[in-house]
Amino acid sequence: MTLFNAVDPFSATIVGFGVQTLLVSSEPTHGPVSRRLSGMGCQIEVCDELYFAIDRVLDGPQDFELIVIDCDSIGGLAQGRRAHMLLKATGRCLPVILVSSECAEQTFPFNRYDATELRAPLSAVSLRVGFEHALQERLLMARAS
Repeated sequence: MTLFNAVDPFSATIVGFGVQTLLVSSEPTHGPVSRRLSGMGCQIEVCDELYFAIDRVLDGPQDFELIVIDCDSIGGLAQGRRAHMLLKATGRCLPVILVSSECAEQTFPFNRYDATELRAPLSAVSLRVGFEHALQERLLMARAS
């Protein structure tokens, strides 16, 4: 994926490739969300149980850069928000994208510690915008180097 710098429109920074992503979903590993994430260059690990995924983030050997939670498959938007709050309470402030059909509107928070919320069914465009928003700090780091 290529992100364009709004200050200098003639330069671009490549980000997104190789992003270690944890997808929490009961969909198969070749489902639509995982296909779209892998199409953007993410390295995906799929967990189908929410608390195992949280444990995987906290104690696993791999450091994830992004967590995508399919809230409809784990019990709803409230359950996804609760999982995000548990992660924040442990001090692991990772970018989180919550995908739910319960979202009245998509949210892109200003605070980097809040979750990006996207409506389901997830389109490629909304996932890309949510992905870019959640990983905007990675863009800044890439631009600085």
